[in-house]
Amino acid sequence: MNAYHKVSFAGFTSLNSLISSAACCLALIILTFSNAHAAPCFDNPQSAYAYLLAQENAKTQARDQSTININRASEGELVSLNGIGSSKAQAIILYRDMFGDFKSVDGLAKVKGIGVKTIEKNRARLRVQD
Repeated sequence: MNAYHKVSFAGFTSLNSLISSAACCLALIILTFSNAHAAPCFDNPQSAYAYLLAQENAKTQARDQSTININRASEGELVSLNGIGSSKAQAIILYRDMFGDFKSVDGLAKVKGIGVKTIEKNRARLRVQD
């Protein structure tokens, strides 16, 4: 009876190792085919540079086209605006927390460090309602 259990256990171990090997192979296959977003290879540096510039321009264009609700925006969203760094973004959030929501985009001028020129540069991307 003991010998029977040893054979059964040995069969289970080999089955377990077979399943483990199959799982590793499947994971390897998935990783191989899931790199669709990887950057292509280039023959020369000029092509690679042109590709990188195009990628950067696409990201910048997407960022510049998105509108930001100044009453709900996080620091990271505010920093994406022209002329707004981390300290000005924090000042906007602090002002908003202390005095409530902005009634209009022009209300940003009440925040220390935010001037009319900064508002005008970003007016197309700013909004106060959802």
